[in-house]
Amino acid sequence: MKINKKLEPVVSGLSAATVIGILAFLTLRTTSGLWLMFSFGATVFIVFVLYNLETAQPKNIFFGHLVSVLVGIIFNETVGFSFLALGLSVGFAVTLMVYLKVMHPPAASNPLVVLFSDVSFEYILFPVILGSLVIIIMSIFINRIILKRKYPTKRFWLY
Repeated sequence: MKINKKLEPVVSGLSAATVIGILAFLTLRTTSGLWLMFSFGATVFIVFVLYNLETAQPKNIFFGHLVSVLVGIIFNETVGFSFLALGLSVGFAVTLMVYLKVMHPPAASNPLVVLFSDVSFEYILFPVILGSLVIIIMSIFINRIILKRKYPTKRFWLY
């Protein structure tokens, strides 16, 4: 079923709401831990509206969030909270994402979240890894199966 162009924004919004709703439910109604972080809001915008861009592809989502959170945690554990750490951690995360070819703009905010929230290494599993995987799985299902879009755009997601 091809989505009418006039309805596409509504469908994209409902898709984003569904994925964030699932992550919110898992965070608020289960005892497993955090599944949601602020940058995921921008991530679902990208995967349901700008799904054909390189930055919306699963590899970029997963590794972009992972790299930037690791940078934030390393700065939090070594430098601590300061204006210098806030600026340098974001700059370093952006630089690494570009060099590693895992650019995902929403992930650039992750070091800020880490430093302001004073989280540590357990934040990598919940919400970063598991939350990113839920977004990727749901975006593939919704984009490919329900919306009949070509997503991901590459056959092999890790290159």
